[in-house]
Amino acid sequence: MGKLIDDFNDYRTKMNDRIMDTANTNIKRFFALDTTTYADGALDVKTKEMLGLVASMVLRCDDCIKYHLGKCYEAGVKHDEMNEVFMIANLVGGSIVIPHYRRAVEYWDELNEQHTV
Repeated sequence: MGKLIDDFNDYRTKMNDRIMDTANTNIKRFFALDTTTYADGALDVKTKEMLGLVASMVLRCDDCIKYHLGKCYEAGVKHDEMNEVFMIANLVGGSIVIPHYRRAVEYWDELNEQHTV
């Protein structure tokens, strides 16, 4: 994979493991709730991940954006769908989202380049 992807995934895994080493029941439940919320239900995983991405962009959380971009990629989100997701995030969040949009496009490009190499 690309450097952005590897660095993000390695750090996320390392720190999640560290957190879980000392996490109390409430933290473990919160992490489990976060995971199960994105499972198939009335909405499919792909739709939920696109919603999560829009929310993450509006809230300007780069780690969350990267996470949901990866999940969107795994769920089969296409370029035209992603462009619409980006447009909604920018419309809802305003111009303050643009720097996060730039980094999101860079990360999305790297996700897609991993299968063209």
